[in-house]
Amino acid sequence: MNVIISGHRLEVTPFMHNYVVNKMDRLIRHFDQLVDIKILLRIENKKDKGGRQIAEGNIHIKGHDLYVHCADADLYAAVDSLVDKLDRKVSEFKIKLKNHHHQAPKRLM
Repeated sequence: MNVIISGHRLEVTPFMHNYVVNKMDRLIRHFDQLVDIKILLRIENKKDKGGRQIAEGNIHIKGHDLYVHCADADLYAAVDSLVDKLDRKVSEFKIKLKNHHHQAPKRLM
């Protein structure tokens, strides 16, 4: 599994990188078939937005992509919210995979 963390208008420090990777371990624990995780951390400089800090995540799972977008005044809070939403989406996807296969109906003759 590849974890790619990048920043836009923001330098990703080693501490921030380790923080995000440690949070992503929770996803791997719930579902081990993740191929790629791409995280984009950015800051909006618009005056009307109040300098929001945004975390975006994109997960690639064997033919499917899951995308989540979170914003907060604090970047660490945005990352925590992002991981919670990604974990929820991965759990829903896992349940969908398990429930997709049904047994064939029995035929009465």
